[in-house]
Amino acid sequence: MTGTTAETSTANHAAPAQAEHSFGIDIGGSGIKGAEVDLANGEFVGERLKIATPEKSTPEAVATIVAQIVAEKNWEGPVGITLPSVVKDQKVLSAANIDKSWIGVDAQELFAQYLDQPFVVLNDADAAGLAEVAYGDAVARTGSVIFLTLGTGIGSAFLLDGKLFPNTELGHMMVGDAEAEHQASSAVKEREGLKYKEWVKRLDRVLEEYEKLFNPHAFIIGGGISRKWEKWGDKLTTSTPVAPAQLRNRAGIVGAAMAAQQGLKP
Repeated sequence: MTGTTAETSTANHAAPAQAEHSFGIDIGGSGIKGAEVDLANGEFVGERLKIATPEKSTPEAVATIVAQIVAEKNWEGPVGITLPSVVKDQKVLSAANIDKSWIGVDAQELFAQYLDQPFVVLNDADAAGLAEVAYGDAVARTGSVIFLTLGTGIGSAFLLDGKLFPNTELGHMMVGDAEAEHQASSAVKEREGLKYKEWVKRLDRVLEEYEKLFNPHAFIIGGGISRKWEKWGDKLTTSTPVAPAQLRNRAGIVGAAMAAQQGLKP
């Protein structure tokens, strides 16, 4: 049975789409979360609503829950939706932690069957990167920024003056004889029992390779391990400024809402 975490007041009237408000939905392997966002400050308007991702997370099953969240939150304006997938020309090209039947799906055709309002669909790391650049550490506000989310793998977003270059997938870049995410993700640290000092050396190598290719103005590091920044952040030796993510689990929803407001369709 699908679980629901509802934290909002149960108003029966529809919420009007305000000029500086938007709505984001973040689809993950365990939960689908949505909230109205005040784009003036990147904060939720009220609480988010979370519904468990169906065990069989097919496009139709997930889209049904997306529509349920929009309906339960009484939202009438544009909606941004993130997927743990490469999304190119609104077509889903990969599927991480969701059913493989997503691959090849036209996201616009799919969600148009379930939503009455305009919507956009984008990669979850891209959405988080948008949010962090807009509302996170000031070091990332201008210039080129690489946002990395360290978890099971390494997700990435590349932004220039706040504008997104989508679907970079830098975690799959070869660093030496292995992909970056096979060397420096937080899952690798746990799996191999690495101490922070050992793991940071690997992360440094990955960041140095990104530096050589892109020369970014800053790196922003997200994912659960960024919450323990004080244990390892000062061990990094890369010459490019590195800052921890600030929005944490809000980033995907906030970035999705930003994409909806901008009409961004990678």
